[in-house]
Amino acid sequence: MAEKVKLSEDGSSIDFVQSDSLPSSLKKFRQSPEIEGFYRFVYENDLQSEALVVLDQIIDRRKNEKATKRKSK
Repeated sequence: MAEKVKLSEDGSSIDFVQSDSLPSSLKKFRQSPEIEGFYRFVYENDLQSEALVVLDQIIDRRKNEKATKRKSK
């Protein structure tokens, strides 16, 4: 089985294997190769707290964008 996450020798970049289609359910999304690779990378490199901060920022940005769209209508 091919690796799902590839880390460069110097650790400066990450390559994830991408699938061609978007998962149709939350369960399938969590089991997609990209997400499994992300979870594995975070766990193996002990980046849980950093990943939480990044995900919180993404969630906040999306909420703000959604609220802005609602106000503009």
